[in-house]
Amino acid sequence: MVMVLKAMRLLAKPAAVASVALLAGCGLADEWFGDAEAPPLPGERISVIIESGAVEPDPRIADLDVLLPKPYLNESWPQAGGYADHAMHHLQVRDALSEAWSKDFGDGSEGDQRVLGGPVTANGLIYTMDREFEVRAWREDNGALVWSFDPNVPEEDEEAFGGGLAYDQGRLFISTGFAQIIAIDAGAGTELWRARLPGPMRAAPAAAGGTVVAITIDNQTTAFRAESGEQIWSHTGFSETAGLLGGASPAIDGDAVIVPYSSGELFALRLGTGRQIWSDTLTAVRRVDTLSTLADIRGLPIIDRGTVYAVSHAGRTVAIDLRTGSRLWDRRLGGLQSPWIAGEFIFFITTEGNLICLTRRGGRVKWVSSLPLWEDLEDREDPISWVGPILAGDRLLLGNSLGEVWAISPYDGKALGRIDVDSAVRVPPIVSNGTVYIQTEDGRLTALR
Repeated sequence: MVMVLKAMRLLAKPAAVASVALLAGCGLADEWFGDAEAPPLPGERISVIIESGAVEPDPRIADLDVLLPKPYLNESWPQAGGYADHAMHHLQVRDALSEAWSKDFGDGSEGDQRVLGGPVTANGLIYTMDREFEVRAWREDNGALVWSFDPNVPEEDEEAFGGGLAYDQGRLFISTGFAQIIAIDAGAGTELWRARLPGPMRAAPAAAGGTVVAITIDNQTTAFRAESGEQIWSHTGFSETAGLLGGASPAIDGDAVIVPYSSGELFALRLGTGRQIWSDTLTAVRRVDTLSTLADIRGLPIIDRGTVYAVSHAGRTVAIDLRTGSRLWDRRLGGLQSPWIAGEFIFFITTEGNLICLTRRGGRVKWVSSLPLWEDLEDREDPISWVGPILAGDRLLLGNSLGEVWAISPYDGKALGRIDVDSAVRVPPIVSNGTVYIQTEDGRLTALR
């Protein structure tokens, strides 16, 4: 595949000239004409439908500047969301990026079988998993293949899909769609142990402190000893008859693990014992349509400075005190993608296609940018899906189903540039050692540096 780089230098800091304009939200409203048969009844009109799409910046913070922490060079991206707590803040990359190498990493998505997990990196290697659960290790510097691992999918599970990767302390953990979790030596690619779970997994596991934690599609969480594969504890949430494709990995900080379920339940458990610390539910305040009944927490929860941040599909974004479980703030904003926290600000994509910036304290809206949602805007056909954002080098990076990666200013939400990668981007880009890695749906991994 040849990668088409469109004005790559536009992926620079906010001082760069913007060449791609975001579609601005215009707040269209329907107007009804004609003579009324009777005068309206007196009294105040109160909408019974929550119009969560009408997001506006908070005028109380109009003079507040978006200040970000200094970018730092992260030497690894060991699991989904980066670190185990999913708080990466501001990553370092150069102003101008160009393709360093590009490799086919195996079978990409096909039909109902989707590659849901993204790559992870550690110790100079980047690890990928394809549709058939084959794992490969590549050198970060030149993309040379180091080893590959075939998990030997059982014949009755050959149509399984999902899962993901997590690295910790020299081991690579694989969650699978055929209800097995496998540990392999991250340097040699040899199997160390495997264990069976009560159901298949759509999301990557989480690993820290000698423990690996995985969630099945029927909302059961199991923790294993990373060294031996011995089961330590299990936890069960409400099972859902319907849900969204994919899932969210747990977040780990110290002895606390935050477990998100497709039921909208959020649990804080002890990593060592599985004992419940507190629980919350991120369901809709009022359910007015079929989709709003799907309360999935699809984006990864974040633990940062003693606070848990989580977004559900049902229109709830919350900040919760990690120690007590009390809500610090609650906003009627929903999303499918993982939020990104950097300093005093949070960035995420809402279910209505808005990229927004919130304050970490109080959850107030600083700015809103509307992303294109349809290839055919006039007829509202061919929807565009988005993944991300991640913050690297003073720009928010987002991928979409058109095969584009966009760079957007974290300071005001304006577009800085974009590149074409020839195939849909269904998992967010990752950053390691100053390199941006983009995994596309057709089974290709590209390194930009």
